[in-house]
Amino acid sequence: MAEPMQTEPSPAAAPALALAPQKRSLSAVQQIKYLYKPALFVLCLLPLLLLAAKAFGVAGESLGANPVETVLHTLGKWGLKFLVLTLAVTPLKDIFHWPRLLAFRRMLGLFAFFYVLLHFLTWLILDQELYWPGILADIAKRPYITIGFAALLMLVPLAVTSTHKMMRRLGRRWTKLHRLIYAIALLGVWHYFWQVKKDVREPLIYFGVVAALLAWRIWKRRRGAKPQLANAQNL
Repeated sequence: MAEPMQTEPSPAAAPALALAPQKRSLSAVQQIKYLYKPALFVLCLLPLLLLAAKAFGVAGESLGANPVETVLHTLGKWGLKFLVLTLAVTPLKDIFHWPRLLAFRRMLGLFAFFYVLLHFLTWLILDQELYWPGILADIAKRPYITIGFAALLMLVPLAVTSTHKMMRRLGRRWTKLHRLIYAIALLGVWHYFWQVKKDVREPLIYFGVVAALLAWRIWKRRRGAKPQLANAQNL
């Protein structure tokens, strides 16, 4: 049987073929940059957007009888949740054997700082109304505020040094500095525990999770695992 004759494209059709879109699949790095990271960014903003919706009464939602307290506690809880999520990235990466999960750690850490900072500003502006004598007295005399403020101050250098440039400049000191996140998370749990008057189950759950993550870190170091600075994407 004769083979079908193959014809060359006409000169008039050549420009159209040249302009035809080329289908190219995104690489794994591009998927993280252009798909997963934007999606995670939106998800991380959702708690704030939902809080804003309640503040403006969208769909009949409200902040309840004490709106300032609702905003204050919601922002504080989400700051603590993001701290725990940041700590959990490396163990989850090891468990599921997905090293690219580290690419999301810095964003989670920065959102932790973002929500903790909003929590503090809500207390400073809406609750205390910038009454500085009372603010300074509370920080000095009320232990749960003291440790919460200390945790915020410890988060600041982690957020400032979260860039690749600072990572390279600090070298091994960067890794040592960012280990503060464990202490910050424990202080955050402590701060939350002292605020709860009756039901302490939730802060105890947070404490158990943070303690387990810290124990995993210690166990990993004792096994001789060296921190991988080149792949680190912490706060």
